[in-house]
Amino acid sequence: MTNPFPFESMLTFGFLSIMLLVGIFLRNKLRFFQYFLIPSCLVGGILGLIIISTGMVKTEASILENFAYHFFNISFIAVGFSGGSETEKNKIRGKDTVKGSLWMAFVQSICFSLQAIIGGGLVLLLGLFGRNLFPTFGFLVPLGFEEGPGQALSFGKVWETVGFEHAATIGLTFAAVGFLFSFFIGVPLANWGIRKGHTAHTDSSLPLHFLKGILPKHKKKEPAGSLTMHSGNIETLAFHAALIGFVYVLTYGLIVLLGKILPLDVAKMLWGFFFFFGMAIAFLVKLIMKQMKIDHLIDPGLQRRITGFAVDYLIVSTVMAIQVVVLWAYIVPVALMALIGGFVTTAVIIFLGRRLWDYNIERMVGIYGAATGTVSSGLLLLRIVDPEFKTPVVIEIGLMNLFMVPIILGYGILVNAPLWWGWSLHLTCGIFGAALIASLGMLVVLKYIRAPKF
Repeated sequence: MTNPFPFESMLTFGFLSIMLLVGIFLRNKLRFFQYFLIPSCLVGGILGLIIISTGMVKTEASILENFAYHFFNISFIAVGFSGGSETEKNKIRGKDTVKGSLWMAFVQSICFSLQAIIGGGLVLLLGLFGRNLFPTFGFLVPLGFEEGPGQALSFGKVWETVGFEHAATIGLTFAAVGFLFSFFIGVPLANWGIRKGHTAHTDSSLPLHFLKGILPKHKKKEPAGSLTMHSGNIETLAFHAALIGFVYVLTYGLIVLLGKILPLDVAKMLWGFFFFFGMAIAFLVKLIMKQMKIDHLIDPGLQRRITGFAVDYLIVSTVMAIQVVVLWAYIVPVALMALIGGFVTTAVIIFLGRRLWDYNIERMVGIYGAATGTVSSGLLLLRIVDPEFKTPVVIEIGLMNLFMVPIILGYGILVNAPLWWGWSLHLTCGIFGAALIASLGMLVVLKYIRAPKF
């Protein structure tokens, strides 16, 4: 029977959805996943990867990568629209909260620089033994660990256009390994802090529904957002999705326009920064709507739900897009970079976290989750040591992202320096070393490093 309509994309979306549902079921039933707080999207993604790798289901990796790339962009555009509520804005004015956010931002900067130096250094070292790798191979370590699967995929796909074969799969692999560090080391670290009495609020244990990931039937449900449109005119969710679609088209047009002005190599790289341009344009659209006094039509709660929806599908599609055959061909450099990068990151965060002025464990596990997985990973780990979010750390993690915007943009440009400006790997790693020293210096100058507490 001839099908008059193409179904490939929708069937792939359906497959991703099935894996998410299976992940939810397994998280709800298996204590192993509950103990380590492995999110359903990661569980479903790993299972989906196994199914695809064994040939039980045939799905093109390119389609999965496309889904991941666009969900990543959508998540950042929604962040641009969501903004903080007035209550949150009042909370972040505290001096100690700003200090905590700055500490996290500098630690993230340190970890990014370290991971880049480790990755770049191993590329140089392996080259001495005859294993020649693409110059930016090692920079996929911080992109995968620090920035998560979306950015690793974005830069990886762009680098493939300039000769870096299978960069997307390699970047996604580093991101997946980062998640494993985040949960399999982060959760025991949080539990150790509780057992040793180093946490501020651990009177109540984690509720069963948090461990299982499903709210019980009779528990009071929190609202996902508020209606800003009359349903007789348009569904509020459709309006918020339309705003994202509008910004998506504007961002696409901007990058195409810049691509006609800038050199070809630089123009190609702009597609890796789509998420950043999209978020910036969303901020601008929201600002214009505020000037027009119609910003009340945007509900931050709904936009945060859209962000969460996009991130869940992003993670399940990213893990499933890993091509095991390709990974095996690069298993030695990937394993060396991932393991050394992961354990050095763990050691550095524990070293600096022990020397904080207060909320040591809370800030330590929060930044550890963000530096090896995503911000959501950091919040999950924080929930273990601060079940009711009584400490200011949850606000600090959100504020940290604002401080990190210019830093991450700068690092995003720096990892492209060997391709844009022909910088040697030695020089690029040297600049990362200077950034590392500068970030450590700021921690010392601001007196954010003190005597260890434990």
